[in-house]
Amino acid sequence: QVQLVESGGGLVQAGGSLRVSCAASGSDFSIKTMGWYRQTPGNQRVLVATVDDGANPNYADSVKGRFTISTDNAKNTVHLQMNNLKPEDTAVYYCKAIVRIRQYTYQYWGQGTQVTVPS
Repeated sequence: QVQLVESGGGLVQAGGSLRVSCAASGSDFSIKTMGWYRQTPGNQRVLVATVDDGANPNYADSVKGRFTISTDNAKNTVHLQMNNLKPEDTAVYYCKAIVRIRQYTYQYWGQGTQVTVPS
């Protein structure tokens, strides 16, 4: 079993910055992919940014150039630095991890953290 604990988020004015972080904990696992998705009421959860175990990032077009995903492999933690935030970035942000435990692959989600950018 792996637990994901998110931190950060909150309210920021348009043009401002926030950082959200997600730490994975458990035993005998390795991270395959870790990243962030977001969801607004009535809509599906969509990809924001992910990074794989080769440190290759993947960004949604809507956040390219504004958001940066990074990892601290020693701490099994992923950070999402969000700059130049816009009202349309308002959402609940969820951390997702795909992990390997022995020969199996599992997917885990965090509890979500609210990011609000007033218009």
